[in-house]
Amino acid sequence: MLYSSEIERHALMTVERTVHIKNLPTAFHGFRIAQISDIHFHSYDEPFFVQHAVKTINRLQPDMVALTGDFITAHRGPLATNLADADGCASILSGIQCALRFCSLGNHDAGIGPQMREILRRHGLTPLNNEFTAIDLRGDRLWIAGIADAYFDLPNLATAVPKRKDGEPIVLLGHEPDFVDTVAATAPVDLMLAGHTHGGQVRIPLMPAMMLPALGVKYVEGLFQAAAGTQVYVNRGLGCMHLPFRFNCPPELTMLTLQPA
Repeated sequence: MLYSSEIERHALMTVERTVHIKNLPTAFHGFRIAQISDIHFHSYDEPFFVQHAVKTINRLQPDMVALTGDFITAHRGPLATNLADADGCASILSGIQCALRFCSLGNHDAGIGPQMREILRRHGLTPLNNEFTAIDLRGDRLWIAGIADAYFDLPNLATAVPKRKDGEPIVLLGHEPDFVDTVAATAPVDLMLAGHTHGGQVRIPLMPAMMLPALGVKYVEGLFQAAAGTQVYVNRGLGCMHLPFRFNCPPELTMLTLQPA
């Protein structure tokens, strides 16, 4: 218990993966995306550890940063507590030096969705709520989309996913990874970035993950190929839920490098 709560819970692991994207424009060959998720600020995730993650991102110098939800842990107490945690978390994340910093909200953020998005914007981060934007690089284009939380909110893929031309690739920020099956059946997305599962958080050797939330059972951690050419990467998250323990499942900062298929 001491190891799980004090050592592994703070043993941030940088996971580097190459993701192959069909029709990836030349300018985006080697494009690097850092992803963190499930911070659960102030609930088993202290400010110093979020600061450590920010410093690690800055050292790695990615081209883009994706923040895929659950910035806070929803409380049953006063609204002011959630808003204070949201502001404290966003304030630390504003120290990320990368210019491209996009966010989607998670199920714990959904209750204060409008305020959460405003707080993120105030600290220089860009929430994408059923909307999209484009990154233009040397005449080439990569679309970045974001959906509302699939658990407590209403994702709208019709407005979130652009009607692309000439097969331009789309990266979608969500939160619940199992929603990728709906995405693959509905919208032409190349890669979805998600979190939500914490990777199981406590993984007993030789046993399947047991601490898994709804919409996070099929795709637990890592890179998966869903239907219709859509891939999903599931980040294990920074923080914890229910208990301040991580075992055989350390917190994760992901570095994804895009390459042509």
